Amino acid sequence: MLANIRVVLLNTSHPGNIGAAARAMKTMGLTRLYLLNPKHFPSAEATARASGADDVLASATVCRDLGDALAGSRLVIGASARCRSIPCPVIEPASCASRLFAESERGDVAILFGCERSGLSNEEIDRCQFLVQIPSNPDYGSLNLAAAVQIICYEILVAHRAHEKPGSEISVPDHEPAAADEMERFYEHLERVLIELGFLKPGNPRMLMRRLRRLYNRARPDENEINILRGILSASEQGSRK
Repeated sequence: MLANIRVVLLNTSHPGNIGAAARAMKTMGLTRLYLLNPKHFPSAEATARASGADDVLASATVCRDLGDALAGSRLVIGASARCRSIPCPVIEPASCASRLFAESERGDVAILFGCERSGLSNEEIDRCQFLVQIPSNPDYGSLNLAAAVQIICYEILVAHRAHEKPGSEISVPDHEPAAADEMERFYEHLERVLIELGFLKPGNPRMLMRRLRRLYNRARPDENEINILRGILSASEQGSRK
C-alpha cells in the first residue's frame, strides 16, 4: 500500500531539498517521488543530500504538467500553510496520513508540496480534495520543504504500523471516487458548457470555476456519477445548439 503513495514536489528551486526529501521518504518506507518542473535535476547536490536514498532519486518521475503528475490518483492532498479566500477542507498531518494510507489500499494517492518561496498556487489547490496544515509557531511558521515532507511521511508510517497491529481495520470510502485526470476532464467540459450557455463569461470569470471545483472536490463523485454529470452537460450542449 505504501507503494501507491506518491510524493509530488512542485517547481522545486533548490536541488538539495529534493535530495533531503528523498532521504525523508526512504527513512519512512516511501519510494515514489514525482518532480514537476524542478529547476535543477539531476544534481550532485541532490545526490549528496539524499545520503543513500539514491534509489529514490534514480526512480523519480519528472513531469512537465501537473496532470501527468496526478494521473490516476484517487485522492490528492496539498500541503499549505496559508488560508485561502475560497476555503478548501483543512486537516492535520495525522488525519492526512490516515486518509492517504486508507485510500492507497484501492489505488494511487498523492500528497503535493509547493515551491519553497510561495507554496501551492490557487490553481494547484484546485486539484486537491483536502489541504494539510502542519501546526507551527504562529510567530515563526517557516518550515523547510524537506522537513514538511519528513513530518507527513512519518505520520504515514505511523498509520501503516497501526494497520499492521492485530485486529486493526482500515476505513475506506463506500464508493470509488473518480480519478484526478477524470475529474479534470469533467471540469474542462463543465467550463465549456457554462461558457456556451452564457452563464460563465470568459473575460470576467471571477471565482465561479474555483467555487465549483471546491464543491465537487468535497463531494468526491465516483465514475458513474461523473458519467451522469457529463451526460447532462452533453445534453445541455445539444440543446443550446438547436
